[in-house]
Amino acid sequence: MNDNKSSSFNVSSKSGRRSRLATLGVLEQYLAPHHLLTRWMQRLTRVRAPWFKNRQISWFVRRYRVDMSIAAETNPLAYPDFNTFFTRPLKAGARPIISGGDAIVCPADGKISQIGDVYKGRLFQAKGYHFDLLTLLGGSEARARPFRDSRFVTIYLSPRDYHRVHMPLAGRLRETIYIPGRLFSVSPRTTQAIQGLFARNERLVCIFDTAIGPVAVILVGAMFVAGIETVWSGLLPHSKQVIERDYAAAQAHEEITLERGQEMGRFNMGSTVIVLFPPDRVELAPGLTQNTPVTVGELLGTMSPGV
Repeated sequence: MNDNKSSSFNVSSKSGRRSRLATLGVLEQYLAPHHLLTRWMQRLTRVRAPWFKNRQISWFVRRYRVDMSIAAETNPLAYPDFNTFFTRPLKAGARPIISGGDAIVCPADGKISQIGDVYKGRLFQAKGYHFDLLTLLGGSEARARPFRDSRFVTIYLSPRDYHRVHMPLAGRLRETIYIPGRLFSVSPRTTQAIQGLFARNERLVCIFDTAIGPVAVILVGAMFVAGIETVWSGLLPHSKQVIERDYAAAQAHEEITLERGQEMGRFNMGSTVIVLFPPDRVELAPGLTQNTPVTVGELLGTMSPGV
């Protein structure tokens, strides 16, 4: 009987220690100099000295069990620096785009963090936590209005994943909004501990005009994400100011139109992608739930009948 009590006490003690350590880890993030650490990481991941970058890459491949067989360059040490390795392209055909005129495809490799409906202007983050649509999109009521009571998908890209982001469906870029913010980690542990995380972190909101109406693809920055890139403007500079760009007013020769499955951006280190669809325009694929693994090009949903 005493042994059972001792065993129960040990399990409870270990659980309590893990909980305290998790709380401490989140507290440290509040205190950490996010942007300073990220600038430091940006420099380190671009060092090209072979002895340095090879150790970085070799450790990373082992630690995260990176599958190099699908990379365009399968030898990890052939990349000139860590960042080039991390943002590596894949072999042609490694991520086939599902066919079908009404298909909407997954924009990134990773896991579904959350999926569902925007309810009264709020998106579900994790148990007990939500974040505000209006804040997520930069505070513009006009910009948020088309996405109230809509559908959303949040995809978490882990360190081992392919880190390029692709178009869920064909669209013409209407506007981008760079929103400065914190750089909390977006790991599952942190999303379960920090209220409104995705509306607090630095992010780039990209709004496209598509066959189903406006669709937003939001690239969320995170701790050590040393830059967000797009195919039309390159690496975004970190700024303390909101930066809005209106592409809808561009001349015809300056229009940016991307096809379904085409690359639209990438993360220099890992993060999260949020996709917002207009109300009543998308049927999400059955079987997609929290923690479902996904890859670029697989079925995310279909355009609703009549669209």
